[in-house]
Amino acid sequence: MLTIEELREVITLIDQSSINEFTYETDGTTISMKKTNGVTEQQLVNTRADQPAQETPEVALKEEAVKVTSEQQQPEENQVNQESNTAYDYEIVSPMVGTLYTAPTPESDAYVTKGSTVKEETVVCIVEAMKLFNEIEAEVTGEIVEIMAEDGELVEYGQPLFRVKKQ
Repeated sequence: MLTIEELREVITLIDQSSINEFTYETDGTTISMKKTNGVTEQQLVNTRADQPAQETPEVALKEEAVKVTSEQQQPEENQVNQESNTAYDYEIVSPMVGTLYTAPTPESDAYVTKGSTVKEETVVCIVEAMKLFNEIEAEVTGEIVEIMAEDGELVEYGQPLFRVKKQ
């Protein structure tokens, strides 16, 4: 069973991420979290009869199910949402699932950085899928105002990679 510190860490990580639903099962205990309107609801279910759930001062963990609401991250989320609403006109998205590389080789500089000016044919990154390295072009003329994915990160189809202010 998770300790309260581990449970707090999981709640914080889910609150700070873009994940809307999360379920974790171990030793007959299931933890389910779902975000609704910037608030994370957590449900803990202990299905093991031989080990009752522990009670703590902050969270009374009952044997059936308990919901805990974490609102302490909400002001930070609003601040992050305001920051992410920077002036941009276009998002360069991943055309496929794969690994993102921001430079042609590990020793090279990144194709683009925040503040870089790009044209339609400018290569902004590479997405590797099934050992094929696909160059991703900007497709617009403008300035990179935000980089939304890290080098070496697994990206999904349609995931925003860069935000561009068109010129």
